Amino acid sequence: MSKTDNRYEKARIIGARALQVAYGAPVLVETEQTEPILIAAEEYDQGILPFTVRRGDGT
Repeated sequence: MSKTDNRYEKARIIGARALQVAYGAPVLVETEQTEPILIAAEEYDQGILPFTVRRGDGT
């Protein structure tokens, strides 16, 4: 995950991943967390989320 994501992109990515986790998607990190949003945030911080941001400005 690119660390150039702005706060809106970060929120959207973490929210989408948290929804996946809440519906039973496998967790990609070893964690003690039980809340999907916290699990998704840890995955984001470790840069292992399977998401790509496509921007309209060509980046």
